[in-house]
Amino acid sequence: MSKTILTNQEPQLFGHPKGLFYLFFAELWERFSFYGMRALLMLYMVNEIFVALAEKDVAAAAVYASYGSLVYASTVVGGRISDKILGMRSSIFLGGILMSLGHFVLAIENDIAFFLALAFIVVGNGFFKPNISTFVGSLYKDGDRRKDSGFTIFYMGINIGGFVAPLLCGWLAAKYGWHYGFGLAGIGMLTGLIFFWSGIKKNVFGDRGLPPNQAVYEKKILGIPQKIFVPIVAFLCAPLIAYVLASYKAIAGGDTFLGDQNYVNLIFKFIGVAILIYMSIILYNSTADERKKLIMALLITFFMTLFWGFHELSGSVITLFADRNVDLDGIMNASQTNSLNSLVIIVLSIPVSLLWAYLSKKNLNPRTPYKFGFGLLLAGLSFYILSLSGNNADENGMVPFAYLFIMYFIISIGELFMSPVGLSKITDLSPKRIVAFMMGIWFLSSAYAFQIVGFISKQLAVESTDINVGGLDTLAIYTDGFLLIAKYALGAGLVVIVFSPLMKKLMGKVH
Repeated sequence: MSKTILTNQEPQLFGHPKGLFYLFFAELWERFSFYGMRALLMLYMVNEIFVALAEKDVAAAAVYASYGSLVYASTVVGGRISDKILGMRSSIFLGGILMSLGHFVLAIENDIAFFLALAFIVVGNGFFKPNISTFVGSLYKDGDRRKDSGFTIFYMGINIGGFVAPLLCGWLAAKYGWHYGFGLAGIGMLTGLIFFWSGIKKNVFGDRGLPPNQAVYEKKILGIPQKIFVPIVAFLCAPLIAYVLASYKAIAGGDTFLGDQNYVNLIFKFIGVAILIYMSIILYNSTADERKKLIMALLITFFMTLFWGFHELSGSVITLFADRNVDLDGIMNASQTNSLNSLVIIVLSIPVSLLWAYLSKKNLNPRTPYKFGFGLLLAGLSFYILSLSGNNADENGMVPFAYLFIMYFIISIGELFMSPVGLSKITDLSPKRIVAFMMGIWFLSSAYAFQIVGFISKQLAVESTDINVGGLDTLAIYTDGFLLIAKYALGAGLVVIVFSPLMKKLMGKVH
């Protein structure tokens, strides 16, 4: 009898479903490709794509912000298509193939190929990113206490990929050329797909991730089954997105009612207005208790957007600052500094989670609003320290590496205060009937964060036709900008702390 029970059990590894570890490596390599490419992107645009422009920093900032916004917004669309038509397996494969294609196209030295490559990554990420995280959750039954530790293992894979990728891709790009670095990122993505495919071949996922409805999956549109029609449409969307990304300049001059806006800026303003109108209708039709919790869910999303807006400057302004004003001699190159955030997360994620567990036992674990307030204060402190670096600049305008490392160390602790708890609180605060919609808004918060990144990056742009601009020419622009960012982040953190008692009331019994 006991033999029969063991035979029917799903394969286990280290006390978790075996499928977790295949998803762990698939996501590790996907993040390797994403962060490896991101580490090079801003520097590549400034030094290659827009090198002839005096406003190269502004152009690169506009493209980087548009790309980042579309990458995260695409997850909302890809998630819905997966839920309704493809299922998680097909979506992950489709996304992985499109992203691999994008990374390899980046290895082609051509401006048109550059924008097309970014577009393939945008579309591919929309299918891959939301589904692989959902797949992890599906491995555990409701109430399984191993689920939290399973996600901890999975997210460790994300940060391992985020740590190693900038080091390797940055080294290859510096030693052999940009396109070798991009090519390695593409190999990383393919490796992730191979891990996922091997898990399917070994049947470690059971029947999970299959299309939700086989009839819908096979249903024909224009004579083509949806399982083929969706990939064709996804592929054809890439040139359209490439055109939008290439239209990085303002549609009209700053003296019109449009201001200094491009197509992506206007798209996200329209989406923002539509969401506010729809949320107003939802709030009006909700009960008093639901209304309070939904308002808190929106506040959490807003604060997280603000934090990511400062945090994601690491891939743009801070990378340029590292290249132009940080003494990195013998330590690492500017693109490799992108690994510092993941390094700190890897080292501190378990100690911080143990700290919350310890404080919970002592009944001292801060409620969510306080954690968010402290996270924003830490973001402000990190930029304040970076703004002080100019006081220790040498005669060439180069500042010690220690300032950059301390900045990453502090803002990463702020991330651990906010990011892990935010997602779970959205599900706790949202009524069941609209939880999927609220999750979509949560994903969009990262997209809007990149709009903040674009705005700040343009304010800190350096105008010069000199490819080697830096040192004393750029130091004050960056340090003055970091001080201003610090003031906004510290101010936001203080506002959240002051109003935390009120926010606790809005949350009710949700911790």
